[in-house]
Amino acid sequence: MRFLDQITEALTRRAAQSASRRSFLARFGGVVTAGVVGAPLLPIDRRAVAAEPPVGMPAVDTSDDVHAEDAAGDDPTNCEYWRYCGIDGYLCSCCGGGPATCPPGSYASPTAWVGTCQNPADSLTYLIAYNDCCGIGDCGRCECWRSEGQTPVYRPQRNNDIIWCFGTPSMAYHCSVARIIGRAQ
Repeated sequence: MRFLDQITEALTRRAAQSASRRSFLARFGGVVTAGVVGAPLLPIDRRAVAAEPPVGMPAVDTSDDVHAEDAAGDDPTNCEYWRYCGIDGYLCSCCGGGPATCPPGSYASPTAWVGTCQNPADSLTYLIAYNDCCGIGDCGRCECWRSEGQTPVYRPQRNNDIIWCFGTPSMAYHCSVARIIGRAQ
């Protein structure tokens, strides 16, 4: 065992004499950096996760959706529907859902942007939460872009140009819903 200790000591001393600590740390840091930078390039198979329905993802909660009276002839599949004053995207009403419900197979993002819209039936202003329904590809029907009250991107909570699928297992956007969350004061 003493022989192994002598060889290890001799090699360590030779390495210490020929290289400084800084050069060792520089080489070691280069190896670590290359490993960290290269890690995202490793192949990852996500097909199994995409095929499974997400567990525990919240749906748009319509239980507290204030059911304001609609004006006669109001059509939730029309872009001019009063709730859609700040919406941007495909209307879930045209994609198998409703104005406040995601279609089957999709799930609501837990994040939303907000707007205030005036209901022509009662002339009251309501606070509307716009959620993106995520998990399946674009609906492709009833594209609507309205930007009343839109603010620049530095106020993201009121910006409708962002895909709001944050916090979901899939960033695939399908459509958007407009949920009434209360009267604006």
